[in-house]
Amino acid sequence: MVVTGRVTDAALVTGPAAAHFGWKPTDHDRLAGAVVAGHVLECGAQATGGNYAFFTERDPRELRRPGFPLAEIHPDGSCVVTKHPGTGGFVDVGTVTAQLLYETGGARYAGPDVTTRLDTVRLTQDGPDRVRIEGVRGEAPPPTLKVGRNRLGGFRNEVVFVLTGLDIEAKAALVREQMSDALAASPPADVRWDLARTDRPDADTEETASALLRLVVRDPDQQKVGRVLSGAAIELALAGYPGFHVVAPPGKGSPYGVFEDVYVPHSDVDHVAVLDDGRRITVDPPQDTAVLDDVPPPAPPEPLPPGPTVRAPLGRVVGARSGDKGGNANVGVWARTDEAWRWLAHELTVERFRELIPEARELPVTRHALPNLRALNFVVEGILGEGVAAQARFDPQAKALGEWLRSRHADIPEVLL
Repeated sequence: MVVTGRVTDAALVTGPAAAHFGWKPTDHDRLAGAVVAGHVLECGAQATGGNYAFFTERDPRELRRPGFPLAEIHPDGSCVVTKHPGTGGFVDVGTVTAQLLYETGGARYAGPDVTTRLDTVRLTQDGPDRVRIEGVRGEAPPPTLKVGRNRLGGFRNEVVFVLTGLDIEAKAALVREQMSDALAASPPADVRWDLARTDRPDADTEETASALLRLVVRDPDQQKVGRVLSGAAIELALAGYPGFHVVAPPGKGSPYGVFEDVYVPHSDVDHVAVLDDGRRITVDPPQDTAVLDDVPPPAPPEPLPPGPTVRAPLGRVVGARSGDKGGNANVGVWARTDEAWRWLAHELTVERFRELIPEARELPVTRHALPNLRALNFVVEGILGEGVAAQARFDPQAKALGEWLRSRHADIPEVLL
């Protein structure tokens, strides 16, 4: 049993594998294979059907309680991902692909022991609930370590106004003007309004006749987001739009944190193993390191020949998995057939991604292609503001950003549907 401070998630697999097989620090391919196994396992049931894009194709009883995955690791670093017999969920190439794309960036996946080349990963179905992972190549790790730093970002407060029935846009405009006037004397540093049109015409319940207007304010000064905001919102109760009410009474401003990642040389961090008999063993930093450069984009596959198309959601033919990295988000998109990959690789450019995800139109977006996985990985910088603790966005960790993308419509070739 190992008890430790903050480490990389994959280290929980890489460390035991290296110890068991006697791998050396320069066994980069073997270490990289274990890193891939660890990355697949690190989020538990996400590799056995949890949060899976194509869950509707499975029996709901199968997904009620997915089992946890395990990896059978071999001396050469290859492995088979499976799960305990008799447990729920399932393991197939799709579930493993989804998890491999989760919260990653480009083809080089950096770690303190090895840089793993995700563009070398090969997956094959090895039987029911068994996926073989092989071919993984590794490179020397980068000369720096990633260190997390947390700080107080300031104070935040929010009010969610309920707008019911007719004239939703006009009601939203009125309350925005009234709140802006009330806060004009000492405006918060950051003010964000979001209108979620959850209302339906001629609705048969009041809830489905209502939209939600969310106001979020932030400022280094707690007083600017405290009673000033709360008082202004409550004072509108009898002087605002018809049907005025809020989801919950506003409170005083609450502190929020900001997570930042910084990079320091290996030599700046003492790595010491303390054994249960009291011995302390210093672990030397890697002697072989390499600067982390981007991998040149691979040649795209041959496009599909022209043919009739159907306007349909992207999710009819592709899966997606998304997540956060500080203030950035990644969206991994994969195809399940070679034909769908030939279409996806040409269809979903950075420009097309920005069209489908309007929030990304003014932000830096990088596309990484992983042909072995028939996948594209998009990194959107700054879409999450200062990160999850700042709660800058409706979906602050971008967990559903991929599902939003799958719901957007495109002209999909008939042969893929």
